[in-house]
Parts: sequence; structure tokens; C-alpha cells
Amino acid sequence: MISVEKREQIRRAYFDENKSLRKIAKELHCSRETVKKAIASSDAGQYTLTEPRAAPVLGPYKARIDELLKESERMPRKQRYTGHKIYKIIEGEGYSGSESGVRRYVGQRRRDKRRPKVYLPLEFDPGADAQVDWGEAMVIIAGERVTVQIFVMRLNYSRRLFVMAFPTQKQESFFEGHRQAFHFFEGVPYRISYDNLKAAVLRILKGRNREEQSTFIAFRSHYLFDSHFCTPGKGHEKGGVEHAVGYGRRNFMVPIPKIDSFKELNELLRARCKADDERVVDGQERPIGEMWAEERPSLRPLPERDFKCCVTRVVTLNGYSQVVFETNRYSVPTDKARKNLVLKAYPFRIDILDPQEVIASHLRCYGHKQDVLNPFHYLPLLEERPGAFDYAKPIRRWREKWPPVYEVLLSRLREQWPEGRGVREFIRVLNLHRQHPAELVQQAVEQAIAYGSVHADGVELCLHQLTAPDTVVLSLDLSDHPQLGVVGAESPDLACYDRLLEGSA
Repeated sequence: MISVEKREQIRRAYFDENKSLRKIAKELHCSRETVKKAIASSDAGQYTLTEPRAAPVLGPYKARIDELLKESERMPRKQRYTGHKIYKIIEGEGYSGSESGVRRYVGQRRRDKRRPKVYLPLEFDPGADAQVDWGEAMVIIAGERVTVQIFVMRLNYSRRLFVMAFPTQKQESFFEGHRQAFHFFEGVPYRISYDNLKAAVLRILKGRNREEQSTFIAFRSHYLFDSHFCTPGKGHEKGGVEHAVGYGRRNFMVPIPKIDSFKELNELLRARCKADDERVVDGQERPIGEMWAEERPSLRPLPERDFKCCVTRVVTLNGYSQVVFETNRYSVPTDKARKNLVLKAYPFRIDILDPQEVIASHLRCYGHKQDVLNPFHYLPLLEERPGAFDYAKPIRRWREKWPPVYEVLLSRLREQWPEGRGVREFIRVLNLHRQHPAELVQQAVEQAIAYGSVHADGVELCLHQLTAPDTVVLSLDLSDHPQLGVVGAESPDLACYDRLLEGSA
């Protein structure tokens, strides 16, 4: 393609100087076809590559980028690789070029032709506003792929993020996310914007009016913030947190986290939220952490006590010392069983009370018609009915996991007392778990077997030796009373035993 300057030379030579096509081509060192095109139009046209440009730095990594993009297509839509993430990966593999080149190539490959959305730039006062939203993400918990619900709160002034994962978006999770976020921000924003989610809104009325859930009103009253609900279908009214949900998922949860529990996952997310304080958001001159330090004094102070983020139900005990909540059955200690009890369901645990004292606590189950059994709850009943030991469901489940040394102890007790006392002795040993850590009880069992004290009293003695500190006997200073120093030092008179024997004979 010739330059606009040479095109002008061709046109002047032809129209002003009346030169032939052949002469112009010879003088200007171009083909006659090029001369014809220049004479036909003064428009320079658009340049198109017949072959792709050489890319000596990026070129060797294009196949790797294509591979990552293909892998990304198989991942959850909201957790796919971004251009920045791909750049970081190939940079770790030796790429020394610019990030912009990688992002440009990724953009070309994806051929994203969507028309960009535009919004009004907004500005907020410190502590005045925050936004809340939910999202979903894929994680691997204990080797199983699980879709978790991501609670996100974003302060509008500093852009500080709080991200927490829950099994569901139930109201108790919604409240717990707020509570944890307020402690993370060390204060409460004056106003929080939401979608019209069921955890807060009972019914959408005309215009901006909403009929709110009574429990949400109580929660809001406890922390004294104002609520603002977006127009249905207008998510851009809280676009900051909409973006934050995607940002947190892409940057905090890619690659897909592999963890053992929700507790470990939320510790990971909290650490990454704190690390994000070093980021400088576009349009801000200072890092998020510095902006938050400036915003923190403007937040509402936290109340003296936290709101109880739970659902409360009155429950009835069934014949197996269990109460039912959301189809799942939770055990209650048989020695504290009452017909009517109170159940409090938190996002991650279940507490059972009578009426104010917590008598049982379980990890919350989100399955369907599952038995959540604590074997300790049934030990008092087993002491009364040792014949059911081999068939008791809680014990059978526990037996699958307890240490092998317990089987050794049970076998020896049954050999020593085959008529049934051996099982009762073993139940006494299991009862030690109700007051002592499992590791200590296991050590005590191992020591008792090593000493040959294969009975419950022997295990208790070994447990006492492990838990009680060594008794230090202090020596008395008798320098001021030397006459007392000989007391107990003289040899005992054993003749009295001979006289005792003679008398009995």
C-alpha cells in the first residue's frame, strides 16, 4: 500500500503534467496497477495484512494462550481466565513481553464485539454508602465440587471489599454476612443498597416503596443503617458491587480453591480481602487501605453486642432422642431429653436449647432427611442397655473412624469379662470423651494396655497422669528445730508384728 504523499504525486503527474501511466510508474517505482488506483481515487483506503505480523516475543506463547482459552471455555462462566490472569501465568513460564500485547491477543481471539455500556460517574462521602450483592462460585471442598454462595459488601468511598462464602442465601446467612462485614470494616455504613432479595423484601410496592421482612427490620434497627432497594431489573444502580462480585470471583477464587471446609475457605477469602487493600482503583490516587483508614472514623460505631443471626424454632423430641429441622434429624443427649425444646439454626451450626441452656450443638446439614448423630449423646442410654452396643447406629458410625487401639481394648475387655461387664467397662472408657479431648483419651488407652491395666479404672488413672501436673514435694527447713529432724529417720520396731502374730495364734 502506497503512502498518501506518493498517491498525491501520481495524481499531479497524471492530471497536471499529463504524463503517461508507464512514465509515472517508472519514475515513482511502482506498478501501473497502483498508478491506476491512485488516479481513480484520492482515498487512501484501508490497509489489510496479507500475512500476520511477526511477533518474536509473544509468538512462542500463542499456542499456550490458545490452550488456556480453550481450558477457560470448560470452566464456570464467571470464573474464566481474564487477559491479566493469562499474562500472569505465561509470565511465570518465561514470557518477557508486555501485558498489553497479551490482552490485545486475547481480545482478538475472543472477538468480543459487544457494545460497551456507559454510566454516569458517581462520587460518595466517607462512611455514607455501601452496596451488597450475592454471587455464585465453584470450589472443591473435601474433594467434591460444590457451588457456593458468595456474599459481597463494598464500601462506596474507599472501595474496600468483604467477601464470604455460604452454603445458601438464606436469611441467616444474609445477616451473618453483614455482621462479619461490619467487624471487618470496623464500623457500619449509614446506608446500604440492595436488590429486591427475599431475605429483606417481602413485597415490592408501587415506585420505591417496599414491604420489608420483619426480621430484616429488626436487624436494621439493631445496627441503625438505612436500606435502599434498586429498581427491579436495574442492577447498574449498584454497579459497584455488581463489578465487585465478578472481581472477587476472578481474583480471589481462580484457580478454583481446594479446601477442606467452609471455615478454611472463608479464612482464605478474608486474607485475600486484606491483601486487596494494596490495590489502587482506577480513578483513585491512593490504595484502598489508605482510603479505608480515612473512611473508618466516619462509619457508625458497632453496637455493644451482635445481632443473633439465626432462625429460632420450637421443636419436639422424637422417640430416638432427635429433633427435626428442614427434614434433617439432629441428636439430643438422652440424659437431658425433654419433649419440647428450642432450636436455633445459624448458617454453619445448629444449637438445641432447654430453654436457654445449650444442650446440643451440631454442624448444620444442608442435605435431605439426614441423621446428624453425636455418639456421646447416647452413651448414658447405652450404660443402661449395653446389649444394644453392637447395633446402636451412632456407635457403628463412630466405630468406623475411631483409633484401632479402641478395638484392641474392646476385644481384651470382652475376653476378660465375656458375660457383659467388658462392654460396660468399654462404655465407661468412651464416656471419658465427654470431659476430655479425644487425643488424651487415646493416649490413656494406649498406656493402660501397655501397663496391662485393661479396665476402665486403669484408663482413668492413666488419663489422670496425663492431665495432672507432677506434684512437687517441698522439703521443710528444720534448722530452727533440730530436734524434729530425727522424726521418721529411726528404724521401725518390727517386734510388735511378732507379738501380734503370737496373740492371734
